[in-house]
Amino acid sequence: MAVYKRGYSRYTGELTSRRQRLLAVPRFMWSRLFGQRFVLAIFVAAFFWPLLCSLFVYVSNHAELWSGFGRDMAKMLEINGKFFLVFMNVQSVFAMILAAMAGPGLIAPDIANNALPLYFSRPLSRTDYVLSRFIVLAGLLSLVTIVPALFLLTMQAGLAGFQWAIDYWYLPTGVLAGFALWIAVVSLVALACSAYVKWRVISGALVLAFFFLLAGAAEMMNAVFRTDAMRIFNPAKALNRIWAEMLRTEPDADLNVALCAAVLAALFGLLILVLERKLRPVEVIS
Repeated sequence: MAVYKRGYSRYTGELTSRRQRLLAVPRFMWSRLFGQRFVLAIFVAAFFWPLLCSLFVYVSNHAELWSGFGRDMAKMLEINGKFFLVFMNVQSVFAMILAAMAGPGLIAPDIANNALPLYFSRPLSRTDYVLSRFIVLAGLLSLVTIVPALFLLTMQAGLAGFQWAIDYWYLPTGVLAGFALWIAVVSLVALACSAYVKWRVISGALVLAFFFLLAGAAEMMNAVFRTDAMRIFNPAKALNRIWAEMLRTEPDADLNVALCAAVLAALFGLLILVLERKLRPVEVIS
């Protein structure tokens, strides 16, 4: 029978909600990512530092273990903003490596196999497409950053008592907000690299190169202009300056926190622009 003689009717089945469509990809991708050996190895290795930090918290709250060393040891073992800043710096490296391993497989295969028209022909916008992939990375990175941080904060508050929680009330907000910013930066970089390069291996290498090249370029500009202010163009240094401000530690006097925030905002805009330009169902060549 000819196509024009067939009768067609509108789909009358059950429609899924936007939340269900957003969580469809993360539900399958998380299990797929943990099936990859390198991702699983980095994920497991990322918990060694939190375990060492939890041991440090335990020792610092049991004075009988170090009471014979004097006040200098007590000051060294104090749990404050400096302790959590060091913890965040180390865990941020693991998060960056994990994003480089897991991020390239989220968008690059769809572009390489011309699968975007299949996605966008369904009730899924480009924003939903990017957001679903962002949820995959954000959820994965949260397990090695936010979850261990919450454990350390809870452990310290339980051992040190209510007075410590009052004195350092700003630490939970600073740590969680700081990690949320880093997760957003790393995830957007990984997604942009995955959308820009079709080959997964090269895309993963580009994620790491992005941070190292910007750090090298910032140091080069410092040497040329004989200043340290150019470190604001290093995302890791800029974010570290914001972390120091939120955790109330000794900040880097050469970096202005407002300028660091402006540089990160510009970086967010640039990465979103890359995703907007690359994620299109068809490419028109004139």
